Amino acid sequence: MTLHTASWIPWLPALAAVLCGLCCIYRPLRILAAPICILSILAAFVITCCTYSNIVDTDPHATAHVVKLFTWISVAGFSADMAYYLDPLTMIMLIVVTGVGTLVAIYAAGYMAGDRGYARFFAAVSLFIFAMTTLVMADNLLLLYLGWEGVGLCSYLLIGFYYQKPSAVAAAKKAFIVNRIGDLGFALGIMLTYQQFGTIQYAPLFEILNTQSPSTASTAVQVIPFLLMLGAFGKSAQLPLYVWLPDAMEGPTPVSALIHAATMVTAGVYMIARLFPLFELSPYALPTVACVGAATALFAGTIALCQYDIKRIYAYSTISQLGYMFLGLGVLSTTGAMFHLFTHAFFKALLFLTAGSVMHSLAGQLDLRHMSGMRRKMPVTCWLMFAGCLALAGFPFTAGFYSKDTILADTLAKGLNEHNRLYILLAVVGLVTAFLTAFYTFRLWFRVFMGPTKYDMGDEHAHAHAAQEAHPPGHSDITVEHHHDAHEVNWLMNAPLVVLATGALLAGYLAHNWLPELVLNSSATPAHLGAQHAAEHQTTLFGIDLHLAMMIISSGIAVLGIATAAYYHWLNRPAADRVAAQWPSLVRILANKYYVDEFNNRVIVEPLRLLGYLCFVFDRLVIDGIVNLVGFIPSLFGLAIRPTQRGNLQGYGLGMATGTAVLVLIVLVAYA
Repeated sequence: MTLHTASWIPWLPALAAVLCGLCCIYRPLRILAAPICILSILAAFVITCCTYSNIVDTDPHATAHVVKLFTWISVAGFSADMAYYLDPLTMIMLIVVTGVGTLVAIYAAGYMAGDRGYARFFAAVSLFIFAMTTLVMADNLLLLYLGWEGVGLCSYLLIGFYYQKPSAVAAAKKAFIVNRIGDLGFALGIMLTYQQFGTIQYAPLFEILNTQSPSTASTAVQVIPFLLMLGAFGKSAQLPLYVWLPDAMEGPTPVSALIHAATMVTAGVYMIARLFPLFELSPYALPTVACVGAATALFAGTIALCQYDIKRIYAYSTISQLGYMFLGLGVLSTTGAMFHLFTHAFFKALLFLTAGSVMHSLAGQLDLRHMSGMRRKMPVTCWLMFAGCLALAGFPFTAGFYSKDTILADTLAKGLNEHNRLYILLAVVGLVTAFLTAFYTFRLWFRVFMGPTKYDMGDEHAHAHAAQEAHPPGHSDITVEHHHDAHEVNWLMNAPLVVLATGALLAGYLAHNWLPELVLNSSATPAHLGAQHAAEHQTTLFGIDLHLAMMIISSGIAVLGIATAAYYHWLNRPAADRVAAQWPSLVRILANKYYVDEFNNRVIVEPLRLLGYLCFVFDRLVIDGIVNLVGFIPSLFGLAIRPTQRGNLQGYGLGMATGTAVLVLIVLVAYA
């Protein structure tokens, strides 16, 4: 298989999107939408694996290969190709997008069964994968931006999938608008990059950047990373542009898994890693990324402590884990950031999908206060989620343990080697957040699955039950199962979860050697950083290797967080209520998410809505009034003349005679 075959990776899902769209039109074909979507993404995954073999296995130190399809734009000296940039960093991202995307699509085939928008859902998912793979494989910044906006559009379509629900429509609009704020900065950054360097294609751009340094870079060049950073913060939900991601839970659960684990939110991390040489040209860019990442990790972690919606808990967890990735990028640990992105895809997709299984079983119930002891009703889901919780908590030797510790160790090493208290503080923030992560993760698991069996079905039946009402027997083209009690989901949904659980437990151990080497051979790690990473690995703490010391410390923190959650949310639940009663103000602040949404509504949304209303009134009264007045003046003359034009011939004759007499009289008077 040649490298040109890799060009099929994005276009197979694009073809599937078209075919699924056709299935929407003809009802009997709708059930084919899921197989079409799954097979297209699976085929893309197979091609990715073969391409990986061609690029990496044949040459472990390969840098990049460019596959050009055609010249996309060529005008006035500006050119952009429809071309794909294949290097080890691209391969890592494609494995995540197509591999996890395939598993999510298989799960969705069972989860979405019976929904009236079944084919529409898989058309949007296929389009989503097309946009994300285009973003990842792009050879230039303009093509990357095309994929970037594509995933933004698809997120709008999928978050607002249940468009009959006002909350879903509002969440979709919120995601779209907030991302537009970040994308404006990203677009300006691309324009300024072209203005300063004369190219937006990666290969020539990286050659130019290798000759630059912070001391020689102009002020305009040093502004570029901050503009690009704004786009990354919006797409990857960092402070202050994180507010759209928790509301994205309004979409179907497979959408949550797809957005949070494999596609959209990882785009910002990937973009910074890809353009890392550009971010190095500003001495303040990467420290800003690190500080924002650490602050976001701690901020979102504290909010997750007091949430009760199981999907929103995992949503804030995603924001927190993305903060870790940005922290890694900011301290020059691109290997740690991409490693955590890779492992996070497995366990976060697993956690969202198992949460979807619980929701599916309990007819839409998401409030963990209304469920307990579910391990007896859903034993498979219970232990699958347990595997994901272990990985998220960073339990020793799970996937999250290896990748998160890499970031924390590199952060602390940078602080110790440079005698920089800021980075030491950021490492401490990361460790505190690790404890919070372990606690809130197992708070959820112990509340849902342990203790006495107790559960309430949701107020509204899940999508399958609603679909059965929408498609009465004899009229539905998709079979829907009825269950009137909590139950384990079928194996069409559980089978991909087993694969994800295996990845959540083993991906870190299997990838901790080869994945960092791949990142080191990509644009994410310039040559001089390789030596710096080697020096960091020689740093010691308490007389032992720093990375080993961090593993020991974080292991203890993870176990302590799990044990604390077990005591308060399994063994002695009244104690948790007593602690909450002692800190009512703090609990209320965390439960209301620091009132950020209320602040935004009061300070930003409502003033803008008022301004819009005033503009509307001004437009109606002033602008429309002027236009109507201009049109009314000729109408007024017409009204005055209209009585003279009634079709009365005698009147016309009398008028002509009278007019002639008047003219003659005027002439006689004038010449008298």
